[in-house]
Amino acid sequence: MNSPERGTVNSRSTTPVNGSAGAPHLPRLLVLRALGLGDLLAGVPALRALRRAFPGHETVLAAPPELAVPAELSGAVDTLLPASAPGRAVPGITGWQGPPPEIAIDLHGKGPESMRALAALNPRRLLAFAAEDGPEWYAEEHERDRWCRFLAWYGIPADPADLRLPPPAVASPAPGAVLLHPGAGSPARCWPVERYAAVAGELRRAGCRVVVTGGAREYDLLARLAKLAGLPDADVHGAPPLERLAALVAGASAVVSGDTGVAHLAVAYGTPSVTLFGPVSPALWGPPPLERHRVLWHPGPPGDPHGRRPDPLLLRIRPEEVLAALSRLPEVRAA
Repeated sequence: MNSPERGTVNSRSTTPVNGSAGAPHLPRLLVLRALGLGDLLAGVPALRALRRAFPGHETVLAAPPELAVPAELSGAVDTLLPASAPGRAVPGITGWQGPPPEIAIDLHGKGPESMRALAALNPRRLLAFAAEDGPEWYAEEHERDRWCRFLAWYGIPADPADLRLPPPAVASPAPGAVLLHPGAGSPARCWPVERYAAVAGELRRAGCRVVVTGGAREYDLLARLAKLAGLPDADVHGAPPLERLAALVAGASAVVSGDTGVAHLAVAYGTPSVTLFGPVSPALWGPPPLERHRVLWHPGPPGDPHGRRPDPLLLRIRPEEVLAALSRLPEVRAA
């Protein structure tokens, strides 16, 4: 394959659209990564590497429409092409209009399903793990490192530490609070709400403000946590818009969560964090090895990350461990 074109990055803002690309005079580069918030943030280093390698292209990201905000904040995407499927399935790319992509890049998975979804658009070039000229897939590899290695195979240098997002446009409604996020994409990665409540209670007794956040289907979970911990309604943020969630995370003293998108937001904003791992090891999805990020993990046989019950490895973590990890973060302070 030919070497990618080089040059400086164009300063262009993202324009989320429904179905069609926004700059027909430019050759288009289509990236498929139609997954969740954490997946998109873990893919930011790869997206930025593509921006640097192909500055004369319009970068179109096929992803769920609710990820338009972080896609724009990455500074590496021009157009969001809505594409989603249940779970981690491969969506069809049905909204593409105009000529075929000049370049199509599979950042969704190892294929072949995701590669075939891109190949159906007849791109001039196709980069994919499943392609004949693609690199080998390693199951035991950190997600950020995987996609940077993938691009390096094709001659595109990428830095897995290139993760930070610019500050949110809105201010946090709870600056300096400790943010607890008890939900996750599956019950297997949800630490028991009673244990979050125990952590919240101790933090409040120490003089810290505590806020809790959750997703659209987690109102009951948050209501139970608030009741157990005695939290006021103003500190319970159920399904906040992504802009407000980003502001809450960026303005927090610390973030405590399981292995889910909010943990990746904390990394993106440099917010101190304590992330509770199980059933998947932090070696695959954990934060960078920085003092401001702590991981709690009791090694053991990996479980099902999409299971219907909290994973046994996750249940080994006790509230005392979380509080001890928080105490080693100097940014955590009394309100």
